[in-house]
Amino acid sequence: MSAQNCEDCWNYNYDDETDEYYCSKDIDEDEWYRFHTRPEARCPYFRQADDYYLPHRQ
Repeated sequence: MSAQNCEDCWNYNYDDETDEYYCSKDIDEDEWYRFHTRPEARCPYFRQADDYYLPHRQ
């Protein structure tokens, strides 16, 4: 994604059971494909994760 990386997003979470990361927002397959194939597309749910806020989240 342009200037947006899922790994830096607040909604990118880890699932202990499946041992995988996933997006916690309800994005359908068409939206996901558009975000990852078109450089100008931006995820409307992207929220920059911040080290100062992460401890509050845990």
